[in-house]
This record gives sequence, C-alpha cells and structure tokens, in this order.
Amino acid sequence: MGALNDLEGFGQAVWLDFVDRKFLEAGGLQKLVDEDGLTGVTSNPSIFEKAMGHGNAYDATLAEYDKQHTGAATIDRYEHLAIQDIKAAAETLKPVYDKLDAKDGYVSLEVSPYISDDTDATIAEAKKLWGMVDRPNLMIKIPGTLAGGPAISSTIASGINVNVTLLFALDAYIRVAEAYAAGLEERVKQGQPIDKIASVASFFVSRIDSSIDKEIDARLEKGDAEAEALKAVRGKVAIANAKMAYQWYLDFLKSDRWQALAAKGAQPQRLLWASTGVKDPSYPDTLYIDTLIGKDTVNTMPPKTMDAFRDHGTAAETITQDVEGAKRTLAEAERLGLDLNGVTGKLVEEGVASFVKAFDDLLGSIAKKQPATA
Repeated sequence: MGALNDLEGFGQAVWLDFVDRKFLEAGGLQKLVDEDGLTGVTSNPSIFEKAMGHGNAYDATLAEYDKQHTGAATIDRYEHLAIQDIKAAAETLKPVYDKLDAKDGYVSLEVSPYISDDTDATIAEAKKLWGMVDRPNLMIKIPGTLAGGPAISSTIASGINVNVTLLFALDAYIRVAEAYAAGLEERVKQGQPIDKIASVASFFVSRIDSSIDKEIDARLEKGDAEAEALKAVRGKVAIANAKMAYQWYLDFLKSDRWQALAAKGAQPQRLLWASTGVKDPSYPDTLYIDTLIGKDTVNTMPPKTMDAFRDHGTAAETITQDVEGAKRTLAEAERLGLDLNGVTGKLVEEGVASFVKAFDDLLGSIAKKQPATA
C-alpha cells in the first residue's frame, strides 16, 4: 500500500492518462490496478499519436487489418487500432467495474476533434464508437464546447457513459453538469434505468496556471507596480478555480433537481482533474494532486506524475480546505486584470486545436504505413 492507494480513503479515484499497445501487452495496466488501486484510463488524440505514430508496435495488427480490408480509409485503420487498445483496457478494468457496481472501472475514448462544434455529428460518432467497442465500462469523451452540451444530454439519454473533456471555466462546467442531469431526466421519462449510467466532468488544471503565469511573468519583467500581488497569485489560480467548481458540485448535489434523480439511483457526475502534470519545474511535481483530493473526484495522471505521487505524495482531504482563500485568489486575479474568463475561453480553442493537430499527425503517420500490396 502506498500514497496512490491512500487516495481511495479520501474518495478520490486514480486514473491513468495514457494508453499504449506495448504497455497493455506487458501487463502494465494490470500491475497498476493490482498494486496502486487504479480504477480507470483516459485517452485522447495526443496520447494515441504518441503511441501509434512512433515505432512499430501496431504494424503487425495494421498489416493484418489491411489484408482483410483492401483500400480501407485511414480513419478506419486508426479506429481499428484504437478500439483494440480500448477493448483491452476495458477488459482489464472490468473486474473493477463489476466490484464497484458500475461506479468506476472505466476507459475513455474520444470522438474526433474535427467535429467539436457539430452537435449532430458528435452524437452520431458517440453512438458509433459505443457500438464498436461494445463494453459497458466505456466512456465516450465529448468536448465541453457549446455544441457539446446538447450532445452530452442526448448521449446520456441513449444510455452511453460520457467523459466531458476540455473544461476550464466554471460556467462551462455548470452547463455540462446540467446537461448530464437533463440526459438522466430524459431517460427517466422514457422509463429507462439510470443507476448504471456514469459520467465525469474533466476539469483541466495546469494549463490555466501556465497561461496565467506567463502573463504574470511578462508583467513582472516590465516592472509592474503590482509585482508583489502578482507573485502572490502565481501558481494558485488553477487550484482556486477547481476548488470553486467543487463547491458548486457539492451545492448541486443538495438541490431538489439532483435529489430527485438520486432517488432513482443516479450516480453523481464526478469532477475529474485533468492536465495534472506540472509544467513549471519550480512547482512541486505533485502539486495538482496534493491540492485537489476529495470525495467523488478523479485524478487522471500521466505515468510520470503517478510515479512522483507514489514516491513522495501525501494523501489528505484538501479540495475543501481554505475555500475562502480560493475565493480571495480569484478575486485578486480579477482585480489584477488577469482575465481568467478570457484565458479559459482561449484554452478551449487551443485545446481543440492541439487535438486536431495531434489527430492530423496521427492519421498522417498511419497513412504512411501503406499495405505492401498497395
């Protein structure tokens, strides 16, 4: 038992932000489940680009697929590879899913970033991927864009688990939480069960600090008159933002709307802390784990961050600590003109763009691996 295992005692699940064929085949995921209490896996276009776009781990599988599907489109070749990995991860996590009665044990697969602003296309692709993977412990990742909201409601109403990704701002998160509730309410109207439907809202953390800190550093370099005040909020805005999202979540659980759903067995949509790898080397490498531990939360960690917390992390309920301090930090950031709303809006656009680029690169790499008979 180590620090990662200790998080379960505070109600936080540990998920891995990483998928790779060699890692799965070598039993790496099973080891994390057995030794660290891991209960979930997330993937995204950037992760698959790193896995598939480099080396030859997928070449044999792709060659076999190409023999059976002459002239297959590049996107179909990619989906075949990705779905094999997702199925393998889902199988590893199925005992966790069963043991926890569908409350955890999930693996996430993202819809194409090319359709992030198209509600109907997102709904259609979510249903397609759900059918292709055909595992109850799959979550379909849908971006928390304006178009994503109605897609989330519709997908949940169809009985598909959803991981909402690319959330940065509190108002975007509230919209997503309400979309989840609306989807459950629609299922209730249809006379469908809701107790096995699960969702997480993935709130990105470190990217907020990276953007805010960059602006702070630029102002400090110019000799800003508010230098001391700026230094005081450096590296604290993202955590304060996440703490306020959690406070909203706690209030929502008490609402009549949620209580009516809970009475029918609804599972809360857990907040998931994403982008938890530290970008600034001056910060502790476990910063975005240490400060965001609490009930009904998930922290999805890249392997390096997981290793760091296993080695020297400390588990304690921190997400509810010093909420007043978090409010002051956000108020001070606003006073200083750091424009958190502008930053979070831009980060959504940048996040979609980065996934599009990764997907472009990934499909380009797969396209180059043409069948020998082509």
